[in-house]
Amino acid sequence: MARLRIATRGSALAVAQSGLVARAVERALGVETELVRIQTTGDRVKDRSLAALGGKGLFVKELEEALLAGRADLAVHSAKDLPARIAPGLALAAFPARADARDALVGARFDALRRGARVGTGSLRRGAQLRFARPDLDVVPLRGNVDTRLRKLAEEGLDAVVLACAGLERLGLAGRIDERLDPARLLPAVGQGTLALEARAGEALAADLAALDCAATRAATLAERAFLVRLSGDCTTPLAAFARVEGGEVALDALLASPGGERLVRAAERAPVAAAEEAGRRAAEAVLARGGAEILAALAAPASAP
Repeated sequence: MARLRIATRGSALAVAQSGLVARAVERALGVETELVRIQTTGDRVKDRSLAALGGKGLFVKELEEALLAGRADLAVHSAKDLPARIAPGLALAAFPARADARDALVGARFDALRRGARVGTGSLRRGAQLRFARPDLDVVPLRGNVDTRLRKLAEEGLDAVVLACAGLERLGLAGRIDERLDPARLLPAVGQGTLALEARAGEALAADLAALDCAATRAATLAERAFLVRLSGDCTTPLAAFARVEGGEVALDALLASPGGERLVRAAERAPVAAAEEAGRRAAEAVLARGGAEILAALAAPASAP
């Protein structure tokens, strides 16, 4: 392979992340790389929420199409953007070491937010947990890249915005973080802080990329994604899961919430690292049994239903 083509979204954050991967690939595999910038549905449509767009693979589909059509050899995703199931014929070949998985509050510390404070986020997961913790907060829908969201903090009179610590760090903006939110307060998204390297299944490159794989990150991501898959989750589903490797086990915390934050159902499970997905599946079953099934049924009901 003369030059390995890496498909990436065109945002500053996506390019920065893909650049990190490109340099790691060059060091590990001894090949030259080039970035292939691709605009996704989620990038093109900015006047509607992700939930309104349908939530399934909005930042992934076009990158997968480039892989399947042979226009790229590797795609770099934020693992939290991956839908429950990836396209047939492709494989998640590597998960490099995870960055900080926590959410960041920019503009204020959480306990210092005034009553009725306006907090911006484009995530149903974040919005539901914020409303559950502080029903008085005015959660304001927010779309756009990191720079846009930071600009809207001042332009739209927001008290704070919630972003991912990892994204801010990768853009050199860690200094803007006022508080790294404890997962006990705001549980991260499935795969948050993790990059996913996707390639065509069965090809030599998919096997070669194992050189970039972090075993602990893979185990945590598999556990979190098993929870997502069991609940058939996407951007319209206010769910969260965060796993850590502790000794020889994966410890997983997970939740499912109603969009308004009125209900929040939690579960915690452990499993051996070799069977990491079991933790996610058991957590999903526990959440469903504790009221999560009713939340999912309400989410699936037509908006006009009584």
